[in-house]
Amino acid sequence: MDKDLVRQSLSYHGPTLLSLLRCEQHEHAAPPPGKERNVNNVEIQHFIARKADLLFSLSWKSNTPENADSLEPSQGYSAVMPPLEQFMDVPNEEKKELFFRDVERGDVVIGKISSIRDFGFFVVLLAMGSGILRDITTLEINALCPVRDVPSQSSHGDPLSYYQIGDPIQAAVKDIDRYHEKLTLSLHKSALPTHMSSVKLGVITTDDMPDYYNNVNNYEAALRQSLAFSNPSTVESLLGKLGLSESNPPSLIRGLQRENFSDQDFAASLRKKQSSSWALKCVKLGVDYFKVGRHVDAMNEYNKALEIDAQNVEALVARGALYATKGSLNKAIHDFEVALENCPTHRNARKYLCQTLVERGGQLEEEDKLLNAESYYSKALTIDKTFTEAEEALNKLRLCKQSALRLRSSNISLREQSRANSRFGK
Repeated sequence: MDKDLVRQSLSYHGPTLLSLLRCEQHEHAAPPPGKERNVNNVEIQHFIARKADLLFSLSWKSNTPENADSLEPSQGYSAVMPPLEQFMDVPNEEKKELFFRDVERGDVVIGKISSIRDFGFFVVLLAMGSGILRDITTLEINALCPVRDVPSQSSHGDPLSYYQIGDPIQAAVKDIDRYHEKLTLSLHKSALPTHMSSVKLGVITTDDMPDYYNNVNNYEAALRQSLAFSNPSTVESLLGKLGLSESNPPSLIRGLQRENFSDQDFAASLRKKQSSSWALKCVKLGVDYFKVGRHVDAMNEYNKALEIDAQNVEALVARGALYATKGSLNKAIHDFEVALENCPTHRNARKYLCQTLVERGGQLEEEDKLLNAESYYSKALTIDKTFTEAEEALNKLRLCKQSALRLRSSNISLREQSRANSRFGK
């Protein structure tokens, strides 16, 4: 067990938890008599005692080093939800108190310029851009951005002349006076933490506002509007941040602690099967379209199938056949080759690839590109040594090449003889 973790837990819960842990170690021991120390968390203490071997196991320790970057949510991998008080009836005074309690230097805030003075401009805060998110839209918190903290937009002139009242501004918190509830902002990058140096400071647009900044009044609706909530890679990303293994998932359910789970039982394999099933439905529909001559619709279905499962052999073969029908032989050959790589025993992929190679070789032969044509015929025979069409075409081509060489040699001999006769006649 992790001794430090056990020590922390005992320090918080006291001797009652220690007694319960001892009882769990001895199956027939009776619980300690007397009144519990913390009545409110008796059930929690019993739970900790029953699951102690799992909760305090060293295997729970993350292998991922903790750093500032890992604490920031990954873009697109975790839903950024509106502040919880946005969905609750919390008085503004309490919201304001919570904001000034939690805000820290370097936090990013968003607001609108309310007034511009010689010494700087004032901003009415609307939302948080980082740190602990709080619902501050209706609090009318004013913050000062001094002129010394406004970068100059040119080598000459007043830096404040670039800004107008009503401009949306994103700035970093520079100083906090919690007692008087005052903030000082800065537009210099140096006011940001190192891991947030890429954050844009200054005038922003509505597109730069946080995703959670909207008037969603329902928590579930806000959650479902987040693209990250539907991202299938979210679990994998979070497991990576926590240093946990998806193939050996930690769980407090003892039945899940066994180590003989099949690879087919995990999400990646199940997801692959599901994608393959969906892709095959698209392929079947595409084949139906192909049979009635609706080639455009068929191609759309094949492409949709390959978007779902890029390695789906049936979709590749079907699309390759359609390409071949439309005369796009090179594209057809590519699809058949990929299909054969994914499934070397696929009969139709091999058959159609050989047929298309021979057909393409015939086109090249007509264009008098005999060497290229020969390579296509040879490739077809390499894939299937029993493919007679390729063998016949290759033999015919080689005979033609031999005849051409003999004819060329004969012509050369005749020209040389003619030259010799001409010299002799002279």
